[in-house]
This record gives sequence, structure tokens and C-alpha cells, in this order.
Amino acid sequence: MEEHSREPCPWKLVEDCGGAFTMGAIGGGVFQAIKGFRNAPVGVRHRLKGSVSAVRIRAPQIAGSFAVWGGLYSTFDCGMLRLRGKEDPWNSITSGAMTGAVLAARSGPYGMVGSAMVGGILLALIEGIVVLLTPAPQFQSPGPFTEEPSQLPPKDASQKSGW
Repeated sequence: MEEHSREPCPWKLVEDCGGAFTMGAIGGGVFQAIKGFRNAPVGVRHRLKGSVSAVRIRAPQIAGSFAVWGGLYSTFDCGMLRLRGKEDPWNSITSGAMTGAVLAARSGPYGMVGSAMVGGILLALIEGIVVLLTPAPQFQSPGPFTEEPSQLPPKDASQKSGW
């Protein structure tokens, strides 16, 4: 089985920011294409033109917003890794909460708390799903069932088999 490992922290920021931008561009493009198609006047030509126009105007903005979220999240995640010295789901949950709080800073303290809770809960759900879907490592316990029969001690002839 091939092991997939993440990049070290300085490069993780670039990777996460680019991945979030790409996800925002594709998802935003699809969403805006459907929205532009539905809101355009009747007629195939008008609808296609409205769809392309909506994608051209809004998809880059959505992609940029996703990139900012991914960059902030990755920055906080690397900071938590450096601060705590270990990588576990709590880093991701805390990073999601801190990202939500920072992005809602213009809303005031109540908005920051609400967004922090949403970010933390969202990342807790994601981490929970990852934990459930990741297979647990298989450990072999040393015992008579793991040894080969040729390495087992010979049976004593005086022992009776059976009940």
C-alpha cells in the first residue's frame, strides 16, 4: 500500500492555498454556470451567454475567497503543530475555529464567536469522518496462533489429547 504524506509546513501552506483556490474555481464555476443559466432570459443563446458571463464575473471571486480560507487554515494548522509539537485532530479543529473567527473579525466579537463555533464544528465533523473511514492499524499479538507449526515445541507423549 502506498503511503501518502503531507508536505512540510512551509510548503503545506502553498499546497492548501492552491488546492482551495482550485476547488473554489471549479465549484464556483459550476454553481455560477447553473445560476447564470437559470437567471438569463429565455432562449438558448441568451442562457448560454448569461451562464458564461456569471462564471466569468463571480468564479474568480469565489476561488479567491476559498484560497484565503485555505491559506489561513493552513497557517493556523502549522502554528498549532509547532506550538503543540504533535499532529492530531485537535489541531485541525482549533485551526478551523480560529480561521472562522479571523474571517469574521469585521462582524464584531459575537460574530467572531459564532463563526469560530461553525468552523470548529465543521472541522470536527470532517475529522470524525476521516477517523471513521481510516482503517485502524493491524497489530499482531504474539501467541500460539501466529507461530508456524514447525517452531512449536513437540507434544509430550504422556499428554492425552481429547476430553
